[in-house]
Amino acid sequence: MREQDWELVGAPNARDLGGLVGADGRRVRSGRLLRAPALGRLTDEDLAVLGKLAPACVVDLRDDSEIAAGPPNRLVGEPQVVRLPIYDPAHPVFTAVAEVLLGHDLNAEAELALQGSPAAMAAIYRWFVTGEAARAGFGAAVRLAADARNLPLVFHCSAGKDRTGWLSVVLLTALGVDEAAIRADYLLTNERTESLKEVILQAMRARQPELAQAAIRPLMEVRDEYLDAAYAEVRRVHGSFDGYLRDGLGLTDAHLTALRDNLLE
Repeated sequence: MREQDWELVGAPNARDLGGLVGADGRRVRSGRLLRAPALGRLTDEDLAVLGKLAPACVVDLRDDSEIAAGPPNRLVGEPQVVRLPIYDPAHPVFTAVAEVLLGHDLNAEAELALQGSPAAMAAIYRWFVTGEAARAGFGAAVRLAADARNLPLVFHCSAGKDRTGWLSVVLLTALGVDEAAIRADYLLTNERTESLKEVILQAMRARQPELAQAAIRPLMEVRDEYLDAAYAEVRRVHGSFDGYLRDGLGLTDAHLTALRDNLLE
């Protein structure tokens, strides 16, 4: 387990990946890798906390349409902001999650309800592994994290649970953290976002109760089955996670060595 002595009220799913045990029993350094949802709802108090963390680089995994639809990120200092959009318009999940978070009309959710939201979520996790934009974005993000000049590094998408969640899996696996600990961090999102999720679901139930249960709840959660879909795709396409890191994301021995040198105690 690990301790986190800070929190962001306007980004309740934000957390430090530090403290997890990686390769050779070395722990991930605290205050170096920070995962988060979009930072547009940070309070002034949150900004003071973020200022103490002093990120050197902020990686934004959202598409232009997602950025335009939400409030602008609130940042402190002058971190390098790198946009690595991981987005596929063929998958309605991206639009649906943004609509839910912003309280917009439920057109995308209605489409997902017809095909089954859990199935659509599993499909997007498989796309994380094989999609060209996904492989390019995740590979570039790992290379940024391997460069000490970019640390501390904050990475986020819209909700901070799927694209951010998979990037956390990739980084922690590359650092040698075991799968059980990685899965526990991934599923922690449900605990961190429970209050927000229930507020949104309650509002949706009042308008379209069947749609809320069938389509929206699976969008608001992370589930073992989503992560398992990505792991299975890694094995199917690359044989192993190491093969995925090297062949799928284009990471070299130098990248992986630098990542561990800079991020493990």
